[in-house]
Order: sequence, then structure tokens, then C-alpha cells
Amino acid sequence: MMRRVTGRTDRVVVVGAGFAGLAAAAHLVGRDRQVVVLERGKVPGGRAGRLMQNGHRFDTGPSVITMPDVIEDVFQAMSRSSRELLKLTELTPAYDARFADGSSLLVHRDEAQMYDAIKPFAGVRNAEGYRRLRAWLERLYRAEFDRFVAANFDSPLSLLTPQLARVAALGGFRRLDPVIAGFIDDERLRRVFTFQSLYVGQAPYDALALYAVITYMDTVAGVYFPSGGVSRLPDALAEAATDAGVKFHYDANVRTLEKIGDRVTAVITEDGRRFSCDAVVLTTEIPVSYDLMGTSPRRPVPLRAAPSAVVLHAGLNREYADVAHHTISFGAAWRKTFQQLIRDGELMSDPSLLITRPTATDPQLGPPGRDTISILAPVPNLTTAPGIDWDTMAERYADELVDLVEQRQIPGLAGAVTTRHLITPADWAEQGMVAGTPFAWSHSFSQTGPFRPGNFPSRTENVVLAGGGTVPGVGVPTALLSGRLAADRLTGPVRTAGRSRLRAGGNR
Repeated sequence: MMRRVTGRTDRVVVVGAGFAGLAAAAHLVGRDRQVVVLERGKVPGGRAGRLMQNGHRFDTGPSVITMPDVIEDVFQAMSRSSRELLKLTELTPAYDARFADGSSLLVHRDEAQMYDAIKPFAGVRNAEGYRRLRAWLERLYRAEFDRFVAANFDSPLSLLTPQLARVAALGGFRRLDPVIAGFIDDERLRRVFTFQSLYVGQAPYDALALYAVITYMDTVAGVYFPSGGVSRLPDALAEAATDAGVKFHYDANVRTLEKIGDRVTAVITEDGRRFSCDAVVLTTEIPVSYDLMGTSPRRPVPLRAAPSAVVLHAGLNREYADVAHHTISFGAAWRKTFQQLIRDGELMSDPSLLITRPTATDPQLGPPGRDTISILAPVPNLTTAPGIDWDTMAERYADELVDLVEQRQIPGLAGAVTTRHLITPADWAEQGMVAGTPFAWSHSFSQTGPFRPGNFPSRTENVVLAGGGTVPGVGVPTALLSGRLAADRLTGPVRTAGRSRLRAGGNR
């Protein structure tokens, strides 16, 4: 039996209106709980922030939306459909992959389109290998999703199920890059199907192959974009939750939890407001959550944070119609850059970049005839690279990124920039993110599944956790799932029609 909060859970306070908090609130109100959400910001979204600057609308958090059925599941918990409040457009292609040798590959979700794209790019053998890889990704997803991604764990013994044997038989506990290499031998093509490991803070050579489930999300389930930007998703969730009866309080920074013994009876904000409750869902950073609980996690080895990122948001004075919504610009170096990023605490000498041009899909995100773009460069977190002084070098590094993108793909970019906004690890740290990274804890084996910080700390009676720092981990769909898993700790699991499609691997 899954461990649950005992006693009454009629009144729940959710701290944080990011994806995890919004999902927790949605599932709880759908299960007839009275829910109050306390958010320190002025709007919902958490990491999915937004910025308006000189007519350009920037998403300052995630730019990639995958697994629309996970989103639909949250809306269905409130007896709503995402289609009522949200317009999702599938990106075709999902990515434009560009390589240092001048070659490029459009990455499609559709199997036939992808096969036809790979054949002239890497030959028939690799195109056939892609088909086998895709079938393996689908089998891995079906074996893994319910029991490892969308599941609560009470101990490592929770892993001892028939699904574990299936995942192991599929190679899920081998290293990612060698497994992918068993299907495709073109080194450029392997990058397309392994770079996703960086989302969980691991090099492809170190990451477990079970994290190919993220490759499945990208290349099989598809990549989507909401009209109005990614921040439209938390806005829509908050709107539906408000209609369902959830009470939202913004500019509400939590100061303390009021307790009787080990049970929280109220949440107190910094301005003195008191919110009585039967249970609490904390979606704050893990160290903040433990500080509020007045305890600390028991771990033999300290947690290790994932790498961070520098993101340059820029408004341009023209359109670049030949630039895709998402471009992955791969440098010539690969293995060496992961060593620099994760172990040596150095800036990548030849970085691979994610370039996002959201106006390719939604022109309303910029003034007429002008593009809005973002350039993301992975960089070490503040713990790995304490000697990097972002306050003094940030703008210089941003100039280097602009020059690099201009050389690789967008001629005249530097002269086209009319406004820009830069986010560095120092900025992430100011927002309270561990080690200055928005990607929380790295997903090494010792920080995965039941070995990741749990969502029901043993020294509390009625406080559960949600968010990227706990299970199942980092990312938009996983954050949404973490909110549902937290709700399950309070009420027990509830099956929905949307979840049936998830188990089957269905998509729109």
C-alpha cells in the first residue's frame, strides 16, 4: 500500500503556482478538496515566466512543450478540456538540427517523414536503424511510464516489480549513448537522439538509457507550442482551477508553517496572513521546503545539482523566415564539452545551443515584421563553477553567443538586435534556485526514482512535496505529474480517462 497522509485532508494549502502546484491544485479540487494556492509572484507559472519588452513577449522559462496528454489529464481532473482554454500547435518539424560540418536534419515526429529525412542524410542503414530505435523507444515508454515516471515510491523496494525486469531487458539500466549506437552509427544522428539527457543534467555517456523516455517525448510524442507563448499554459490552468473553486493569493510569500506536533495546522505568509489547513503541498525548492518543515533530508551523500544555462532573449528589427521555431546548433566538439560543463566547471569551448524563434509559430509574440528569439547555452552551475563571476562577464558572454549564432546560422544577427534580456546562473540563484540552475538536481542513478528526494518526508504527518526537485523530476510534463503524485498522497490515486491514454502511449 502506498503511504498516505492520515486524518482529514479537506482543506489543503498549496505553496507555489508553478506547474507542480497548479496540477496539485487541479487534482485536489477535482477530488472535492477545498484548495488555497499561495504564490509569491504576481502571476502563475513559477519557472514558466514571461516578460514584455519593447513589444516582444518572451517566455523566460521552458520553450518546449511535450506530452499534451499529460496536460489534458490535469484539465480533465477539473472536468474540463485543455482545448477550451488553450490552443496547442504541433511543431513540424520539431527541431532543425544543424551541425558544424554544414549539414542539417529536420527532426519530424512522423515516422515516414523522419525516415525520408534520414536516408539522404545518413544512409539507408541508419534510416532502418531509426525505425528500430523508434520501436524500442515506444516499448521503453510503455514499460517505464506507469511504474517509474508516474509513480510514487515509498522505498527502493517499490522498484521490485515485473516492470523492472521489462525495463532492464530493454536495456534501460545501460548507458544511453551505447544503447542508441546499437541502432544508429552516424555520430551526428546519435546526437539528435541523445542530447535530451542534458535536460536531466547528464552527459549521454553517463545517463541511464531509461532517460530515453525524454527522447520519446521529443521525437515520437511530438513538440507543441501554445498560442500566446508557454506562459499561456499556467494561465489557462489557473483560470480553470479558479472556475473549479481554487482560491489563488498572489504576492503571498510563505514565512512559516504553524504546527501542533508534527502536523501543520496553518500556513503563515510574510505579511501575517494565516491560512488554516488539514494538509500542505510544498512546491518550493527542496532546501526551502525542508527549512519550512524545520528538518533536513537524510542522505549519505549530498545532492548534486544539474548544470545551469544562460539564456539570451532578443527582439529583432526584422524577420528571419528561414529559421525554424527550434534550432539545435551543434558545435564540432561533443564529449569534451560535457566534461567541461559537468565535471570541470568550465564554459563549453565549442557550445551546442538551442535557438528558439517563437514568432515562427505565433507572430503575435513580436511587433509586426519583427522576430523574437532566444538563445540557450548550457553552462556550469554555481557550485561546479564558483569562480565564474557572472556579474562582470555576463554581457560579454551574451555578445559571444550572438556572434556565434551569426556565424553559424543567422547572418547580420548582431545588427538586428534592438532589445535584449539576459538570464544567468546568478539570476536563477536570486530566484532561489539551487546552485543557480533551473534544472534542480541531476538525474544520476543515486538521484533517480526512489533515490531522489521523496515527496512524502518521513518526519511529517501532513506535508507532501511536488516540483522538479522531487519525483519524477525536471520538465513540464514531469512537474505536472509531480502535482498529481502529491495529490495522490493526500487522497489516494484516482483513475481518469486521460490517464488511460497515457498508459497506452496515446497522443493527439
